[in-house]
Amino acid sequence: MTELAKTYLGNLRESASLFESIEKARSQEHFLEVYLEQSDSPKGRIHTRSTSGIDIGIIKSRDWQLREGDVFTTEKSNLLLIHLQEQKVMVLSFTAPVGECAIDLIHLGHVLGNHHWPILVKGHQIYIELAAAAEVIETTIRHFQIPGLQIDYEWRSPHEQLNFSEHSEHHHHH
Repeated sequence: MTELAKTYLGNLRESASLFESIEKARSQEHFLEVYLEQSDSPKGRIHTRSTSGIDIGIIKSRDWQLREGDVFTTEKSNLLLIHLQEQKVMVLSFTAPVGECAIDLIHLGHVLGNHHWPILVKGHQIYIELAAAAEVIETTIRHFQIPGLQIDYEWRSPHEQLNFSEHSEHHHHH
């Protein structure tokens, strides 16, 4: 039997009272926690299992993403704490000047956009959210045969993860 969580209470890091509620729920065993993948956070329906082995269905609107520390209440009045796993991102960098392949790069950007694979440009690197299987994205990129293009991967913890949402303002960190 799956326990449903539909009511969003807020985020632990933004609310002291929520933190107290969780401590209380924990002591009364009305508390559940789940570890989700980054790729789950935009979904409207997420099926997962709590650390204590209970099946949980999280239902939310698709227009916002779950974050580390989000809290829901379930239909059985348990508090549910969300943890997000580290985010794996693809990093493109260039070992050669890209001037001569500017057209290819624009084409590549267009293709990535057509696939709805979110990208973020920071400094001289391009970060790609793994919205599809890494091999699929790699194959697509290698197809362009851009000289000096290097593909690497990075892990970002939930606190330093990249925000690929198109809706956010751009913050420049140097």
